Amino acid sequence: MTARGAVAELRRRGLRAPSERTARTWRAECLRGKSEPERQGFDVRVRREVVDVYLRTGDAAMAASMAGCRPATVYTWRTKLYGGRKERAMAADAGRRAGDGDGVEELRARCERLEFENRLLKVQNDILKGVGPRDLTNMEKTRAVLRMHERYGYPLARLFAAVGLARATYHRLVRRLGEPSRVDLATPLVHEAFERLGRVAGYRRVHRVVNTRMRVGERTVRMIMKRDGLVPLSMGKAPRAYSSYTGELSGAPANLVGRRFHAERPNMLWVTDVTQFTMDGYKCWLSVLTDCFDGMIVAWTMSRRPDAHMANSMLRKAVATLRDGQRPVVHSDRGCHYRWPGWIEICERHGLVRSMSAKGCSPDNAAEGVFGCLKNEAFHGRDWTGVPYGRFKRHISAWISYHNKKREKQTLGWKSPVQYRKSLGLTS
Repeated sequence: MTARGAVAELRRRGLRAPSERTARTWRAECLRGKSEPERQGFDVRVRREVVDVYLRTGDAAMAASMAGCRPATVYTWRTKLYGGRKERAMAADAGRRAGDGDGVEELRARCERLEFENRLLKVQNDILKGVGPRDLTNMEKTRAVLRMHERYGYPLARLFAAVGLARATYHRLVRRLGEPSRVDLATPLVHEAFERLGRVAGYRRVHRVVNTRMRVGERTVRMIMKRDGLVPLSMGKAPRAYSSYTGELSGAPANLVGRRFHAERPNMLWVTDVTQFTMDGYKCWLSVLTDCFDGMIVAWTMSRRPDAHMANSMLRKAVATLRDGQRPVVHSDRGCHYRWPGWIEICERHGLVRSMSAKGCSPDNAAEGVFGCLKNEAFHGRDWTGVPYGRFKRHISAWISYHNKKREKQTLGWKSPVQYRKSLGLTS
């Protein structure tokens, strides 16, 4: 291998490589004192046989495959062994002496080459159809080389050159052919974790569960889920989103948050919103209030009517969890629920600071993310035919309890909001 080829191979494998100039210097020092055939790595006899095959057949690629080298190398050997004019004279003389036999030899060589390529493609298609030999993984190349060697007796060196496999890699992987791959071992664990998480989790949460039983990378989990069609249940966005905006009922407070939905401690910044569910023959509305410290749902209410009682009762539940001296900012959109006198009176009585987003600007309200998570995991992709309101409300209540106590979040170090607060000593 040339110095440039060695440097390129090291970089391809992700290893630190010297410059090409340094590599040429090292190679020259290693080969100092050796003969030319030794420096080239091929015996003179081998090179002469390869060149003779090329002169008989005119196919440099086939001749190069016999020695595991490139066609350009065959041209170089031809020039060094015979020279340009002498080589042409020898080829013409061989043609005159061989007569019709030259055509037979050429046909035999071509048949042998085609038989080799055909058998290699058959073995390759048995492993992975529709891909060329050099597109296989190293393990698949090892299987192909082993089958070709055992079934048809082709030399390993020729097979290594044909599929692009290093000799050391082959001998390392051939010992592992009888063992199941890590993908095979991880596949049932991925399926089990996906089902256990209710078929609503993405590859990161599935990887988190699988990694407790087997160390495997996120990319492997993502590949298995994509290959096996493990897609989280979701029907996307509703055709028309619910909006509680009915015009400017009163003066709106300023936006004190500015899309900075992070809090340094609990009960410092709350966000709230209302969403609608269209069920079988009826509609219902859910109002939630979320703490931006860790995403915990502090309070929630559900109702068959999106009235003031729904929003006010939720706010009273949230206020009941406050300690002395805590005065959080309550951020909402410009919906009517947060501009009616009852809501304003509760905020003023308990010292809550009101903040409102811009009109029709969903990125200004972090509660939209909570609803998106809830509907993807507990609403979309399910058949709600014949489900009464009471049963559906219990279903939403169970999901909110799961969200607060058990649903792990990557931003919290793979802890749920309750687990995160306990780890910080904020709750017992």
